[in-house]
Amino acid sequence: MRGLLPLLAAAGAAAAEPRFAPVEGPVSEHVYSGGWEHFVGGGVAVLDCNGDALPELFLAGGAGPSQLFLNEGGMRFSPLPLPELEAVTGAYPLDLDADGVLDLFVMRAGPNVALRGLGDCRFEEATAALGLPDGGDGWTTAFTAWWEAGDDRPTLAIGNYVDRDDPEGPFGACDDNAILRPVEGGWAEEVLTPGYCPLSMLAATDARGRLTLRLSNDRHYYVREGNEQMWDIGERRFLGAEDGWEGPKLWGMGIAARDLDGDGRDEVMLTSMGDQHLQLAVDGAYVAAPFELGVTAHRPHAGGDGRPSTGWHAEFGDVDNDGRADLFIAKGNVDQMPGMAMDDPNSLLMQGADGTFSEASVEAGVATLARSRGAALADLDGDGLLDLVVVNRRAGAELYRNVTEGAGGWLGVDVSQPGGNASAVGARVRVIAGDWSEVQEVVVGGGHAGGIAGPLHFGLGAPHVAEVVVTWPDGSESRHDVDGADRVIRIERTSR
Repeated sequence: MRGLLPLLAAAGAAAAEPRFAPVEGPVSEHVYSGGWEHFVGGGVAVLDCNGDALPELFLAGGAGPSQLFLNEGGMRFSPLPLPELEAVTGAYPLDLDADGVLDLFVMRAGPNVALRGLGDCRFEEATAALGLPDGGDGWTTAFTAWWEAGDDRPTLAIGNYVDRDDPEGPFGACDDNAILRPVEGGWAEEVLTPGYCPLSMLAATDARGRLTLRLSNDRHYYVREGNEQMWDIGERRFLGAEDGWEGPKLWGMGIAARDLDGDGRDEVMLTSMGDQHLQLAVDGAYVAAPFELGVTAHRPHAGGDGRPSTGWHAEFGDVDNDGRADLFIAKGNVDQMPGMAMDDPNSLLMQGADGTFSEASVEAGVATLARSRGAALADLDGDGLLDLVVVNRRAGAELYRNVTEGAGGWLGVDVSQPGGNASAVGARVRVIAGDWSEVQEVVVGGGHAGGIAGPLHFGLGAPHVAEVVVTWPDGSESRHDVDGADRVIRIERTSR
């Protein structure tokens, strides 16, 4: 097992202290509500739906209405018209119909919904029109997508929680999941079983270098038989011990992936009740990170409640632009579980120069005690700093502007290519600046019940002339010199 991760910061990286300022307004009035079916979920989708480079926010409402908020600039948001949707657990932005406009796949406790993007932040309900199976009365709590070679439309993975029609449930009654493959006129449904109650799914390159579907499952309901799962997308089979995969048993809630040591393989963070579990990619397999790395976040660090924490959405992002990815974890009791902390502040784990992480949420101003669920780190005002939005159960959402002083330089990379996979989902982007480099993959999925469509954000530390290397979904590579930083660059592939 490795020890601490090596130093990878850019030379002259800023030593800034992260700070966030709360923003009041319509977003902070939004509440994720409901009973048992909405103990989980509560995701946020981030997408630029009008092409002005200022991303909009879609917030799941649970038993209440879901909402789409127009980004007016300066961290000002206003509600937009949206087809009436209730029982929503979360949503992910992607182009479902290969028309070059982002749509929303909306997960529900009940029939799922495809909202087709019409441009200028207008959406219409188009599930049947697109030929998309809606999952019937299933309880969808996880989603991810990828593009198979030659397909203009995505293959979708649907993660279903407890089968509410099982009279023996809810314990031991995890529903089957589904793979939806594009066919003429729509999508064909394939059952993916066994299902162990996933609360997050992510299709991405694994430690072996292969595209793999990861499922983070909630052992609270599978109880005995079950574990975290990995499904090889090319071979269409679950991995086992013979592949070097022995999935841990977790109260799995969320997934975050990031290459933390520069070797081109993503480490993977799995949130849970009682422990937040980081897996290091080592020699084509995964090993548990050592405790001294500082990412366990297993008990509240403020608020005086000593019971174990419950982690939900996890996301890596360079909050201070020092060239080292930090980690935000949304935390909060499922509802009133007596064995778990009730006062459970969110975590902001800042990565130091030695690769270890330390808690900074109190000083940064984001250590609230609401029952948090979904979240997103995204540059909402175009200033090059990652802002934060958090969805809370039975409490108002939180919107924060990143006001960190002395932050380092940054680069946004927006890749595109011809065809239905215009956002180049599956591409891996490496930014090189001096003796520092970092890789990120374009994905749809992960987190908890929501995700981001938009430029990849790279903190650079001290600004450098950089080189960007894009490995496109088909494996081909292109190299691009970048003169200067603190801007978004767009790399368009001219042919495929």
